[in-house]
Amino acid sequence: MSHEVVTTRGGARAVLDHATGEVMHPVVGPLVESQRLYVEPARLEARLRAGGATPLVLLDVGLGAGANALAAWRLSESLPTDARPLEIVSFDRTLDALALALDHAAEFDIAGAAAEAVRGLLADGHVETARTRWRMHVGELPDALAAAPEGRADVVFWDPFSPRANPELWRCAAFAALRTRCRAGCTVHTYGGATATRAALLLAGFDVGLGPVTGTEKRGTLATLPPASPPDPLDARWLARLARSSAPFPPDAPPDALTRVARHAQFAPRD
Repeated sequence: MSHEVVTTRGGARAVLDHATGEVMHPVVGPLVESQRLYVEPARLEARLRAGGATPLVLLDVGLGAGANALAAWRLSESLPTDARPLEIVSFDRTLDALALALDHAAEFDIAGAAAEAVRGLLADGHVETARTRWRMHVGELPDALAAAPEGRADVVFWDPFSPRANPELWRCAAFAALRTRCRAGCTVHTYGGATATRAALLLAGFDVGLGPVTGTEKRGTLATLPPASPPDPLDARWLARLARSSAPFPPDAPPDALTRVARHAQFAPRD
C-alpha cells in the first residue's frame, strides 16, 4: 500500500505517503489548509467574479489527494455563469492518493458533482464543465512543468512534499522553470517558509513575501509577479538575516546568489 488514511494530531483525516513518510496537509487537515493557505490568499473568488472570457489558469503543483484543486473546483462551480472560467492544471507523479481519497469520500468531503469530477480525472485525465476545466499531468517534476502552457499561469498552488523528501522541487531550477510558465500578475502560494525557498523564488525573478500561518504556526510564502505584489513583502531586515543564515540558498544557487538577491528590485531603497 503506497498511501494510507490517517488522523492528524489536530484530529483531521489526511493521507500518509509511505514512500516519503509525510502526511499531506498535516495538523489541521486538507479541508482547512486548502482554504487557509491557498484559495483565500489567492483571492480566487474575487478574481473569478471579476469576469472575463479568458480562463484564469491555476497550476496545482502537488495534486496529492486533491484537496487544493477540489477547493478551487468547488468555488468555480458555485459562481454565476458570468464569472470568469477556471482552468486547473494539476501535476503529480501518481494518482494513488487521489484514488484513495475517493475511496474515503465522506471523510474528505468528496460528494456529488465533486466525486464525479474526480472520477472523470482518474479515468480520462481531464474533466470539463461549463465553468471549469481540470486536467492532469502525471510525471516527475520539474520536468513535467514543460507540459504546461508557457506564460499562461495566473495562480500557482505549490504544494509538493517538503525539501527533505523532495529537494529538487525547492531548488532554484524548479522555480526558474515555474517562472517561464507564469504571466504578469501571477501569484504563487506555498506552505514552504524556509529561507532557502524564499531566496530561490527571489533568484527566479519573483517578488516574495510572508504568507498565512500554516498548521505548524509558521508562516508560508506568497510570491508574485508585477503588477501584483505580496501584501507582506520581505524587507531589509530579512535580507540581513539571509546574509547571516547557515542555510541561505539551495545547492544549485549561483556563487553570487547573495549579491543577486540584494540587488533585487524588492529591496531597493524607497523615497
